[in-house]
Amino acid sequence: MNLRRILAVTKRVFRDIKNDKRTIGLMLIAPIFAMFVFGLAFSGNVEDIHVIVVNHDQGFQTPNGENISFSDKILSNLNNETLDIEYMDDEDKAIRKIEDGNVYAVIIFPENFTRNAYLGVEKFSPSFMRNSTVDSLPQAQIMIKDDESITTIKNSIIGAVQEAITETMKDEGIKFPVKVTQDAIYAKDADFIDSFVPGIMAFVVFLLATLLTLLAFVGERISGTLDRLMATPLQESEIVLGYALAFGTIGMIQAAFLLTVAVLVFNIMILGNVLLAFFVVALLAVVSQALGILLSSLAKREGQVIQFIPFIILPAFLLSGVFWPIEAIPRWLRPFSYMVPPTYAVDACRAIMLKGWGVSKIWPNIIALVIFAIFFLMVAVWSLKKGKD
Repeated sequence: MNLRRILAVTKRVFRDIKNDKRTIGLMLIAPIFAMFVFGLAFSGNVEDIHVIVVNHDQGFQTPNGENISFSDKILSNLNNETLDIEYMDDEDKAIRKIEDGNVYAVIIFPENFTRNAYLGVEKFSPSFMRNSTVDSLPQAQIMIKDDESITTIKNSIIGAVQEAITETMKDEGIKFPVKVTQDAIYAKDADFIDSFVPGIMAFVVFLLATLLTLLAFVGERISGTLDRLMATPLQESEIVLGYALAFGTIGMIQAAFLLTVAVLVFNIMILGNVLLAFFVVALLAVVSQALGILLSSLAKREGQVIQFIPFIILPAFLLSGVFWPIEAIPRWLRPFSYMVPPTYAVDACRAIMLKGWGVSKIWPNIIALVIFAIFFLMVAVWSLKKGKD
């Protein structure tokens, strides 16, 4: 082994990199971009969870004539950064907002909440207890009707309510028994894996379809196969749509494998039409392959393809709601989530599989994916024509 020859090889590699300004730029930008996105995504807490409060509590007059309302005190201690609170009087109307996907939860205080809480206070007048026993006292209860399809959000809502109760007890200097109960409107008894699988299914298809198309097109450009295809009577649109059909089919096959493993191994929850979920994933695959064709026009060789991976993986990984909700992303960064196609596929697949929704409720996500697909396909066709010219 000759050190001089080793150093000669090293020198040649650096010389090639020096002559490729695009590679140098990507080498410097990619790690900064990765650190920037990861730092922002992990720096935020779950915030702005839209919930509705329905307060039926009428307060209570204590034996000494004082009017109190524990529900108002608890509501004043709710974290307004975690919860985006809307107040309503109509409980049924509030629940319909959950069913329509407009809010995550309805927090309900029953009519005698303060009275029942006061009766359960550890230190109150013995005369008030003369005809009662502790066991016979009614219990104060807060009911939370919620959408449990995203476990992180469900836990954040419960945590915010429990924290407000604890803070109220601390402020009042007393303890009163309050039971917080949940009634799931969607995804009852769902585990983290149930909300995770729809997201990872969309993410994997997006990643593989984009990278496979990118590698295939760059490989065909280098080998001259693409030039030979362009020399045939095939139109640019026919080439792009042919790839779209192929990778749409591959996306459905990948989704089928992932879903089969999820059902057989992890026993995940599926409430809706699986074929509709496959269609959404196939539509995402079409979007992804068109994106891959676009990116291929920026890569001169296969080695440069690898440098695009951070710009493909990280936004989809961190901004699309695959692993944690969009509400956990800093407010100013959230609009960028809706510029990432997997965001719509993840939301749609989760709604289909955990809520049992059909086309009538997920159509906005489908329309968004169709718009992405049309736009990327048109620009992909244009990029091929430009390359031909």
